[in-house]
Amino acid sequence: MSEAPTLEALGNRLPDSARDLRLNLGAVLGDGTLSLAQRWGSAVTAAITVRNPELRDAVLQGARAAGVDDAVIDDARAAAAIMGMNNIFYRGRHLIGKESYQKKPARLRMNRIAKPATTRLDFELFCIVASAITGCGDCLKSHEHTVIEGGLTEDHVHDALRIASVVNGFAISLSLGA
Repeated sequence: MSEAPTLEALGNRLPDSARDLRLNLGAVLGDGTLSLAQRWGSAVTAAITVRNPELRDAVLQGARAAGVDDAVIDDARAAAAIMGMNNIFYRGRHLIGKESYQKKPARLRMNRIAKPATTRLDFELFCIVASAITGCGDCLKSHEHTVIEGGLTEDHVHDALRIASVVNGFAISLSLGA
């Protein structure tokens, strides 16, 4: 089993047309309104959500090298998994557009959201990242409301969205080839 490439090595493989993504990835993972755990947890969630194993492994390696706690990585993985389910369910229900579906209980287990390994606000922030990538407006609104009510700011949400967008663009750029 070979070692995962670093984010820098992956960035160097991007074609010139994706140069902005190389620069943006370093910028969004640098200092800002988000804590180290929030930045890297968002990045891990995004890398899992975009389903690029090489990028996922490089982001995980970067998070560990930055000293991110295993609980943050575990919450990022859990947020990506739960939102993989919820984003499809709630977006599908919304897109059908019948009020009768809105009244039906989801009957889907989501206990991890209420009992994360780290903090509920960070977990909810990671849920925003996954929801942005998969395009579930209902989930975005719900999780954004929760983090704002819990004390995070719009700047926190904005920075998490920046991470989601750059990781997504990075994954697409990796598929462009040379």
